[in-house]
Amino acid sequence: MQRILVTGGSGFIATHVIDVLVKGGYSVLTTVRSESKGQRLQAAYSADKLDFAIVPDISVVGAFDQVCKTGGFDAVLHVASPFHYNVRDPKKDLIDPAVVGTTGILRSIKDHCPNVKRVVVTSSFAAILDFALVQAGVVKTWSEKDWNPMGIDDAQASPMIAYAVSKVLAEKAAWDFVEKEKPGFTLTTITPPLVYGPATQGLSSLSSVNTSNQVMADLVSGKYKDGMPPTGIPLWVDVRDVALAHVRSLERPAAVGKRFFTVAGHHSHRDLLRIVRDNFPELREKLPESGGEPSKDLPSWGYDNSSASEVLGIKWTTFEKSTVDTVKSLLEISGEKE
Repeated sequence: MQRILVTGGSGFIATHVIDVLVKGGYSVLTTVRSESKGQRLQAAYSADKLDFAIVPDISVVGAFDQVCKTGGFDAVLHVASPFHYNVRDPKKDLIDPAVVGTTGILRSIKDHCPNVKRVVVTSSFAAILDFALVQAGVVKTWSEKDWNPMGIDDAQASPMIAYAVSKVLAEKAAWDFVEKEKPGFTLTTITPPLVYGPATQGLSSLSSVNTSNQVMADLVSGKYKDGMPPTGIPLWVDVRDVALAHVRSLERPAAVGKRFFTVAGHHSHRDLLRIVRDNFPELREKLPESGGEPSKDLPSWGYDNSSASEVLGIKWTTFEKSTVDTVKSLLEISGEKE
């Protein structure tokens, strides 16, 4: 049985990654920030399938040394990285955890885990997108060949820009590490856009939902009763497809050394509203009558997901299924559905 290290195990994407691994017969050790987070995760699986280690701050140099010294890992999935816009200090709140956390675990693996041959890092579409081209109305098809041109000097502009900078700097740092250090492992990165899908993190309320799912949580709680907001970024993917992409990147030789743009297609808030209204009649009193206008600049949001489709064999979940499954999970969290 192969043993896999997954960082950030209590996060939205990571919980689904762990589920794919355990169901696929792997043994998993995951890092979490606290004992309580680890115990909630472990309660879902048997102890021989999932264990956890506490790493309270991934931005500390050497944060993963002790975990890696335990040895016995065949591969590492580095999923831990902040995704939020509650930023006071862009460098401290977003950039350091992303960049230092990424280079730190690669260093720890190189120094203490000689048996690890495959490493997959969760990046983001934010590391691909040049939003200036979208704002200029440039007709564009995005793929893993593209890189966000922003740097550290851009991070002060806004929390959203700071997040994007953190992702592009972290991913570039990972590729630079492999090129310069020549470690005994290969690297693959996963770059999803907006990630929707069932919440499985043992959340106590809708206020704790991950950033991507927040619009669905707000919709079912009645926040948009007066009208859905316009669609922002129209590119999306289901979290279960992203999780599968991580695991298949470990398993398939053709995935070595590649970036994968894991995107299912376009969506709009108007689509979301229609799907919820059609499938959840009990929520209709909380739903708006209109709104959710689609993106007006879809020619600037073209996408090419052929590499992930072909190399990883992903059959993309439809937006309707993703929405229905997500809303069901949110209603369970809110106590509105048995």
